[in-house]
Amino acid sequence: MTTVSRHYVLAAGGTGGHLIPAFALATELEQRGHHVALITDERGAAIPGKPATLTAHVLPAGRLQGKNPLSWIKGLRAIWQGRAMALRLFESFEPSAVVGFGGYPALPALLAATKAVIPTVIHEQNAVLGRVNRTLASRVDAIATSCREVDRLPGKLGGKVTLVGNPVRAEVLALRDRPFPPFTAESPFRILVTGGSQGARVLSEVVPDGLAMLPLALRSRLQVTQQCRPEDIEAVRKRYADHEIPAELGTYFEDMAGRLADTHLFVGRAGASTIAELTAVGRPAILVPLPIATDDHQAANVREIVAAGGARAIRQTKFNAAELAKQVQAMAMHPETLANAAHAAWNCGYPNAARDLADLVESFGAAPLMDVIRVSGGEARATGQEALAMEQGE
Repeated sequence: MTTVSRHYVLAAGGTGGHLIPAFALATELEQRGHHVALITDERGAAIPGKPATLTAHVLPAGRLQGKNPLSWIKGLRAIWQGRAMALRLFESFEPSAVVGFGGYPALPALLAATKAVIPTVIHEQNAVLGRVNRTLASRVDAIATSCREVDRLPGKLGGKVTLVGNPVRAEVLALRDRPFPPFTAESPFRILVTGGSQGARVLSEVVPDGLAMLPLALRSRLQVTQQCRPEDIEAVRKRYADHEIPAELGTYFEDMAGRLADTHLFVGRAGASTIAELTAVGRPAILVPLPIATDDHQAANVREIVAAGGARAIRQTKFNAAELAKQVQAMAMHPETLANAAHAAWNCGYPNAARDLADLVESFGAAPLMDVIRVSGGEARATGQEALAMEQGE
């Protein structure tokens, strides 16, 4: 059977929030027979989870922020250098489309793509259009969103927008069809606490004391897993020991999907990947949006899951032990309340996000002159008309 293989370039900033969906899309496109390359920065190239077949290209990525003119000059120079390097990559790789996932490393790649008249797609993970995506939104061919409502997205660009959701890791998505862990009046009560890649000090300070304030019927059944900063972990360990609450603490957990599978309640930040995973699996949560997040996007991220009844949100200024205990008790004192919240969170998920984003990407940039037609184990480059005819089944 004859298939059409294309080349795609994904560009993403060096954080898990940008790269996890990029990795998921890369895997989906490669499974469809395409070749994929990644443009990122040094941090991004080192983040775990990158598919083994995905080649990472590290490009300069300047930041345009602050009021110092020298920093802007330096940032613009780095962006221009990155753009030039991306253009050279495109000459050899010949991508059918370039997909940006936000973050400053995506900017030079997408600017190069528009210069080279290569179709472009941007994916926004948050409920607020990020700064780089805002800069590029009017120039790109399509905008993929993860939320039904996205702030800072001009209404005049609505014709470009497709809601696909935020792709998650395959091992997390595999949990979607598993039932919520049994939770009765006698069963263990498993709580997972994380605060992003570095942990969150406020969680270390508040959560142990808040859980200690729960009624004995809940407190005696607690089994806590909590991510902490290295400098906080011993103090947190002592707090749990003083409260006689069993807790497994760590600065990083390899098998986060496995831990999420057994979790009855999540407590933590409201980053885009966190929300996507909670809704993919169906886990109720108490969310504390990061107050210094750009454009307060974590507060926007919680809107859909909170409105559906799958989570409760507490602003950090009101996040204290008493408030946490109150919210945990409200969700967990009756087993059916927690199970109903889990189902509500599950209903907010977008399990086909990677597939739908890949469909959108494939719909742009057929560029038949750059398609490689693979025939009976060999490869041969077809003419534009031949490639188009094969793709259309003629």
